[in-house]
Amino acid sequence: MERNYQLAIIGAGPAGIAAAVESYLLGVRDIIILEKDENHNATIRKFYKDKKRVDKDWKGQKVELDGNIYFMDGTKESTLDFFDEILDHHSVELRTHTEVQKIVKAEEGGFDVMISGGAIRAKYVVVTIGRMGKPNKPDYKIPPSIRKRVDYTLESCSLNEKVLIVGGGDSAIEYAVELGGHNDVSICYRRETFRRANPTNQADIAGAIESGEVKPILGVDITGLEEDEEGRVRVHFDGRDAESYDRVIYAIGGTTPSSFLAGSGIEERDGKPVHDENYMTGVPGLYVAGDITQESGGSIALGLNHGYAIAHHILDNDHTLRRDDEVIKYL
Repeated sequence: MERNYQLAIIGAGPAGIAAAVESYLLGVRDIIILEKDENHNATIRKFYKDKKRVDKDWKGQKVELDGNIYFMDGTKESTLDFFDEILDHHSVELRTHTEVQKIVKAEEGGFDVMISGGAIRAKYVVVTIGRMGKPNKPDYKIPPSIRKRVDYTLESCSLNEKVLIVGGGDSAIEYAVELGGHNDVSICYRRETFRRANPTNQADIAGAIESGEVKPILGVDITGLEEDEEGRVRVHFDGRDAESYDRVIYAIGGTTPSSFLAGSGIEERDGKPVHDENYMTGVPGLYVAGDITQESGGSIALGLNHGYAIAHHILDNDHTLRRDDEVIKYL
């Protein structure tokens, strides 16, 4: 068992950072954020293209910020810089490359957060893991021989590849538009229109299709994949001839990590963890926040508000954590 913490937060996205910083501003010390990736906001780093616009009012959701972190519209880069600054100005420990296996309620109170090779004891725990960290995968099997050619981000793409993007949301459209200028790109979506996407992306994909940079395959389902004679991915469509691609990228959302929630005693209903109005689960002292609690996820502003609400709920009910002599104001 490592040292004890007052507050342990699993996931270093906006909700996790907000829960830590808002708690710090209320006088809590001994806070740790555990992140399995190499830095905070891994979803933004991995799934957002460079210079992608990041809006406070995500998908048109008007959200008034409740807390001390004043987030504004920006780009991928400015958003990451903003959270770098937030963390730099507060004594919050961020431990990366640390994957949490499960959370166990300790008999003597608090929680044991189980990590590889040991555990961390914390009085309170907030789970802020996202959905995009576990991307949705197709129902049909992907043959092992072509798995290196099937991806969920653009990280492995090369110039001049023939690429099929699968999906009709914002990420799928942005991937298609991004690659369209220097690759042979098609986008396959089971619906006839891209009405789920925000207006800017709808305009962008319409322009890319009109210019011929992206080929649309709309109103069509994929029934399976196989390796062709050249080692490429042969895609079988419903009602359309099969076609081969150098790479297939699925951008069809993410899923709640059900096994982790169940192993930690957190009830799940309709694909989301069950919590009360203060984001506390059925296990007292164990909270959930951010993308994992949202229907579609993605709103940074809502995540920040979740962190603020949780910090105040913890402090309102446990004054032993507060160190008023050290309370500071920032932002």
